[in-house]
Amino acid sequence: MTSFVCRLPACVLLSAFFLPTTPSVAQTHAAHVTNRVSSADAKMERFVSALMAKMTPREKIMQMEQAAGHEISSQKADELAREGVGSFLFVTDPARIHALQKIAVTESRLHIPLIFGYDVIHGYHTIFPVPIALASSWDPGLVERVQSAAAREARANGIHWAFTPMVDIARDPRWGRIMEGAGEDPYLGEQMAAAQVRGLQGPVVGGPHNILACVKHFAAYGDAVGGRDYDSVEIPETALRNVYLRPYHAAVKAGAATVMSAYQDLNDVPATGNVWLMREILRKEWGFKGFVVSDWEAVKSLQIHGFAASQEDAAVRAVKAGINMEMTSTAYADHLEDALKKGEVTLREIDDLVRPILEMKYRLGLFDNPYIDLNVAKQETDTPAAHALSQKAAEQSSILLRNEDHALPLSKSIGSLAVIGPLADAKMSTKGSWSQHGDPNEVITVAEGLREKLPNAKISVTKGVEIRRFNASVFDAQMPEPAPTLLTEEARNAEFQHAVDLAKQADVTVLVLGELQNMNGEHASRAELTLPGKQEQLMEAIVATGKPVVLVLMSGRPMDITWASKHVPAILNVWYPGTEGGRAVANLLMGDANPGGHLTVTWPRSVGQVPIYYNDNTTQLPEEVTYRYWDEPSTPVWPFGFGLSYSTFSFSKMQVNNWTVTENAPLRVSIDVTNTSSVPGTDVVQLYTHQRAGSASRPVRELKAFRKVSLAPHETQTVTLEVPAGELRYWSGSLHRDVLEPGIFDVWLGDDSTAKNHAEFHVKTVR
Repeated sequence: MTSFVCRLPACVLLSAFFLPTTPSVAQTHAAHVTNRVSSADAKMERFVSALMAKMTPREKIMQMEQAAGHEISSQKADELAREGVGSFLFVTDPARIHALQKIAVTESRLHIPLIFGYDVIHGYHTIFPVPIALASSWDPGLVERVQSAAAREARANGIHWAFTPMVDIARDPRWGRIMEGAGEDPYLGEQMAAAQVRGLQGPVVGGPHNILACVKHFAAYGDAVGGRDYDSVEIPETALRNVYLRPYHAAVKAGAATVMSAYQDLNDVPATGNVWLMREILRKEWGFKGFVVSDWEAVKSLQIHGFAASQEDAAVRAVKAGINMEMTSTAYADHLEDALKKGEVTLREIDDLVRPILEMKYRLGLFDNPYIDLNVAKQETDTPAAHALSQKAAEQSSILLRNEDHALPLSKSIGSLAVIGPLADAKMSTKGSWSQHGDPNEVITVAEGLREKLPNAKISVTKGVEIRRFNASVFDAQMPEPAPTLLTEEARNAEFQHAVDLAKQADVTVLVLGELQNMNGEHASRAELTLPGKQEQLMEAIVATGKPVVLVLMSGRPMDITWASKHVPAILNVWYPGTEGGRAVANLLMGDANPGGHLTVTWPRSVGQVPIYYNDNTTQLPEEVTYRYWDEPSTPVWPFGFGLSYSTFSFSKMQVNNWTVTENAPLRVSIDVTNTSSVPGTDVVQLYTHQRAGSASRPVRELKAFRKVSLAPHETQTVTLEVPAGELRYWSGSLHRDVLEPGIFDVWLGDDSTAKNHAEFHVKTVR
């Protein structure tokens, strides 16, 4: 038996016991590093102050503008570069980036370089699994490596700034942008947010292979009413502080350089004009020192919201709220000079907003080296290492939801295989939405992956049905889905029957069903969670053949597959797996990779259960909680944290190592985890707590720690998880402040949110 303990670095632990009377080498080195950083910061401040002293009010205001390079002419973009615009977005051609930068540096009056931004959400050229998939790995280290690889590729191609991570907590899968985040849980969201920031930015802002992170959408955009994109959000302060704000705060603590203000009203105040949110919370409470960019035309939209009386008023309100840069609209450029003259804003306010923008350009090294090397761009694009990481990430983030009678993995001696479904050979959808710059020709589909994996098998591929959106996506121009080919009812019926016939003839059918990539992401909310088109009918018809069937589900949200959860023996949820998705799925289906993903969302039975999440309060009649509806159970199909494996695991010998927890003594709980199978695999040990009584009702369970462990066949590891007392604090709605309250707590350990291994501990507060 081996032992694994989640602990601080040894040097930190040792320093607590051995306090030298004279400075150690490590302490001296740390002091030197601090001195160097302080010296560099002082140099930066002098440089920026000298530059700002030369700038006219107009030049400062132009630095607060970001232009959409793909929506304006080349001539207009050149003019803006000469005028000193602060940033461009959606300019991706390295040669064009180089040309615009040269204009800004050599032809603008003060030679201030540009920042180029882009939505590097889950990769740039090489596309990784979508963020909800990456979070499903429950492996922050993997997520950090993925975003580091994405940053390296983007920076080599001239991108300095990624509009990610999206850290919105989402409890409503109807909201299309749920795929961009980490799901429903604030603790898991914190870990993934921090990991993404570390991966994108590196140890300090300005690394040669790193880019700026932009935390979005501040704040609480994921709780839009009805799951409708762009709609309003109404959340009490208790839920804001205990759930929705936490991942943003974690990203800021991890050093995020920028934050994006959200589109929507938050409690009737648009986020982009929300002084409390931007100044009181972000800057004053959290100490954020970077800059805030609005979302697309969100400053202009303050008037549309009925918040601002005019475009000039919108510009003034955004400045008062602390929005440093305006994305795409021109309220700042058009109106702030007049507002200055009228005294509606002050030059001090403008200066305070411009300074962080210039500081980030300095930290990025753009004043010294603004250009890119086109040869390096080619070398760092679509590298074998990035593709290998994409495949690994897809394998580790896929979730085995069902595997009755060991239907998976499939036999490698299989003679014939039918690969059926509208997503079986869909390159654009395999890479997923928000992957505009990824080349679909580089994508390996599920059908291609299986053909490569099984060169001697007879593999038949057909779509069976076609699916499409009822209305266009705003991204269809950049990521067009193939046009339908089944144009008559006769053709559609013939293709449906052809698919069923192939299933009858094959040893096994792999059904690849779900949603097209343009059915997820921005502007992609849904009223239903059912499989679009006639996919459900196709699945039921193929299952009715009596031949073995495996469902590979490809989507960006939980879907209503309740029928499949009872009738399809094997279900593998692969989200949108990215460039190497087909190879990853083939490895998983054939047993050359072992599924290790776990759900980051509670999986509903139907849309009528939405919103559904594991960490709710007990409330009245807890014995009836599983039947709050008379026509359907209130329980989900699969709980938060759930995920099967080709391995099997058992938990035993749970032990609380310190029964009394104080602010100086964390909770430490250990448990033995055993791989009871002959297959090596991974499991996620999850720790949940519950405060039995306090100044407010507390959730039935809250995730407070987790650890992904790899176990050889029949190996046992003792896993110890720590929970600092600070993790047990919460915002009390009755006291209107943050509290850590004494009392008895429950703790559970297991591999999903229904974990059965239970113990108690006591919190004793230190006054």
